[in-house]
Amino acid sequence: MDAQPNETQSPELTKLFEETTFGKYKITNRVKYGACCVSNFNNTDGSITPRELARTKVIAETGCGIITNQGAYPDPLGEGKAYYTQIALYDEKFIPQFETIAQYIHDNNALAIQQILHAGRYGGIDLGYCVQPSVVPQTLPHFRPPREMTKEDIRECIAHHAHSSALAIRAGFDGVEITSFMGYLLANFLSSFTNQRTDEYGGSVENRARFLVELIDGIKQEIGDHPLAIRLNGAELMDQWGGNTVDECFEIMHIAADAGMDMLSLTVGWQEAPESSIGRDVPPGHWNYLARRAKKELPDMPLAFGGRLPDPVMANECIENGDFDFWEVCRPLLADPELVHKAKERRLHEAKVCIGSLNCLSRLFRDLPYTCTVNPALGHEYEPEYNITPAVTVKRVMVVGAGPSGMEAAIAASQRGHKVTVFEKSDVIGGALRGYAANDLAHPEDLEQIVSYYEVMAVKHNIEVKFNIAPTPKMMRSMLHEYDAVILATGAMVDMASLPISDDANLLDAFDVAKGKVEIEKGKSIAVVGGGKIGLTLAESLKDKGHEVIIIDEHKRLGHDVAPTWKWRHTSWVKELSIETVTGVKVKDISAAGVTVLDADGERLVEANVIIAASPIRANQELFQDFQWMVDELHGTGDAMVPGDLTLAILNGYRLGCRI
Repeated sequence: MDAQPNETQSPELTKLFEETTFGKYKITNRVKYGACCVSNFNNTDGSITPRELARTKVIAETGCGIITNQGAYPDPLGEGKAYYTQIALYDEKFIPQFETIAQYIHDNNALAIQQILHAGRYGGIDLGYCVQPSVVPQTLPHFRPPREMTKEDIRECIAHHAHSSALAIRAGFDGVEITSFMGYLLANFLSSFTNQRTDEYGGSVENRARFLVELIDGIKQEIGDHPLAIRLNGAELMDQWGGNTVDECFEIMHIAADAGMDMLSLTVGWQEAPESSIGRDVPPGHWNYLARRAKKELPDMPLAFGGRLPDPVMANECIENGDFDFWEVCRPLLADPELVHKAKERRLHEAKVCIGSLNCLSRLFRDLPYTCTVNPALGHEYEPEYNITPAVTVKRVMVVGAGPSGMEAAIAASQRGHKVTVFEKSDVIGGALRGYAANDLAHPEDLEQIVSYYEVMAVKHNIEVKFNIAPTPKMMRSMLHEYDAVILATGAMVDMASLPISDDANLLDAFDVAKGKVEIEKGKSIAVVGGGKIGLTLAESLKDKGHEVIIIDEHKRLGHDVAPTWKWRHTSWVKELSIETVTGVKVKDISAAGVTVLDADGERLVEANVIIAASPIRANQELFQDFQWMVDELHGTGDAMVPGDLTLAILNGYRLGCRI
């Protein structure tokens, strides 16, 4: 019997989950798993590891109707290789591992597509140089110096793509995809920024697309009636470098369609683009207008789209409206591999959302395996210690603190069978994350949905949460033997005692201000002492509300504790909001008049009516020593151990919950 609708059920997404066709294939639904760049889980020779196979097995089970495997570089020399441990597909020796992946996908009734990824301008990672249509200097210093491709190089490159595509089909994949996403080789030829050739491969849009047309022809000759999907930019966002206009991007789509493209996957942006395309500062659905235009101009071309579109409900509505044919999704399924199943079963309130923090890209850009802020198991699926298994002994577990790390520990421990009680000093779940969400200038709903997820999971897993209680040693002595284990997730705090404060100073705690415990009158000038993530978040929010704000920090650069892919956004907000900064100084005194700082030129007073302490941040460990002698097991997690970011808080809480 079908479940009856209730107030917790999400909408029925009929269009998203209808059966459809793609060429000669029947597809179970309209969800396409995007290749999502690469994982960096593999060997330096391009061979695939057990870690990768475990990850792809999880992906195969996500419930998508079409699944695209991550991009493989196609040339033996490695000019197309973007990352040290990117997978390769240029030789028959790689086929057995690709056969395993194709079988995983087919076992779950999905269409298997293999992406071929030649990085071009961003490649040659082992070689000390990269190849591209023209010698255009790198704007990002970590990429290799460019070499211009000769016509012979171009012909050989097309042959490599065709051969790699043929190997993919032999391995059991149903089709192939090539990509211009993020500024890889195909994009290098198409863009007027990197293609400054004067021969038949450069100049006009038609000439710049010649490589694309010949690539399509070469691959189609090898794969026959198997489909070829192409990822093309609807917008490069490279205007400041003289890149393609949106109209030129759409002209290229028409050329690709005429040349034999079987599916268009619409993307946005380059690595060098000065603005975000998929980050949390881009509102969900922002790029949908590009998909609508593509579908209008190419109505008969199957269109896959999902750029900054993490919501299945919105995707279903877009498909109903005819904006695109397939919801192409990747990062939301890294965050929650069960998202598609939860959407189908109308359980979206139980889904963990992708918050667009781009931790995955931060890691890749440093040649590290990608991880996910909200999914601590990503990339560790094959490791027993990251899997939730039944506990050998059921324990009574106390968790002190209902922030992200404490809740992750509580949820995992409860899933193992332990009886878990959470003690929270405030009246809500969320900890410091609530304060960040309340002052976020990007998309606070992303962070708020993580808090909502914890609230739902507490109910689902019968976790008792006791609010407005801050456990003390005296309280703990009264409950001796009621708990077998205690997890202290007490978070971080501003070390106010270490600051040079005059008796007349009115100094506010940044976390109290962020949570709304302290009101600041309109018209007050504010000095924020500390330019880390809590200081920056508060300063931006307060300036946005009309206050005059200045940031003071001992570091020469702001955001020392901010993730690399988000630091630039804080920098741009500080500039856009005209927030004054005083950096590379030592704080000598904090008084009613303001903050006295010392730099190479001597002492000076930074005047302010209100002073907010956002530094130094230290772990709140006051309970550890006392509790050690009151319980069988004592553990700490998250910022209570070492102040870090949301990624570490979630990871450490989850791992602790898995093993306690």
